Amino acid sequence: MSTLAHTMMTAARPADSGLAGSGELDRYPYAESPGTDRVSPPSWDGPDAELGRVGRRAAGSRGRGLHGQLVQQLGQMIVSGDLGADRPLVPEEIGQRFEVSRTVVRESLRVLEAKGLVSARPNVGTRVRPVSDWNLLDPDIIEWRAFGPQRDDQRRELCELRWTIEPLAARLAAGHGREDIQQRLGDMVEIMGHALAQGDGITFSRADTEFHALLIQLASNRMLEHLSGIVSAALQVSGGPVTGCDRPNEVSVAHHARIVDALAAGDSHAAESAMRQLLTVHPEVERVVPAPREH
Repeated sequence: MSTLAHTMMTAARPADSGLAGSGELDRYPYAESPGTDRVSPPSWDGPDAELGRVGRRAAGSRGRGLHGQLVQQLGQMIVSGDLGADRPLVPEEIGQRFEVSRTVVRESLRVLEAKGLVSARPNVGTRVRPVSDWNLLDPDIIEWRAFGPQRDDQRRELCELRWTIEPLAARLAAGHGREDIQQRLGDMVEIMGHALAQGDGITFSRADTEFHALLIQLASNRMLEHLSGIVSAALQVSGGPVTGCDRPNEVSVAHHARIVDALAAGDSHAAESAMRQLLTVHPEVERVVPAPREH
């Protein structure tokens, strides 16, 4: 038995681990997003649904079917360390292990190579690359790290990165006066408040994610907008009370509303301050980011 085949067999997890076995790729937990009831009013979709494209970009880019599921499976195994650096990945063995065609395996490895997880070289084959080569800003890798052994580091790093990105985005957004996006931001706050009252955490999370993506879009900075997928991924995989956005409550909704009011008033200082307050860490994880700083 080859090294890869042995690793894949010994790395098999119990049914609740999320790692599929032979012929079980259709059961992989990240293949589909959970459904959710929509809150009305305001409507989630409609003439201005185009404004939410940034917030949904990361989720919509994920492949479906056997190809997408194999990417998820192998990616999680690499990130979790089940397939270590410089480990050879033999397409024939992968195809046999997961009962998929060579074409599916080949395309999946190409996706993983684009993410920096593996490299393919003539006369060497495909091997797992060291962590230093990974695209750690890729939303899929963020998710895999967040649900693996590195989840604590991933949450801390994401929180620190958000602390850098979002106060700046809020300050820049205050000077652009896009009434359509500002209205949509207000709608998201209303949805969050309604969802909180109904105890609907899924809808709250969706509205929260779109709020932050729209805010970055409103900043009209292409470099920041490119990072919006990171913020969306951070909100979706936070897994605990790291920031005000991770714990649905009235205070969190109030901070979001303060941001909207500051944007409407064109007050960049107030918008940045409100975002810093929103991102303030809770006492139990105070080490993650510094306290908000007033200017």
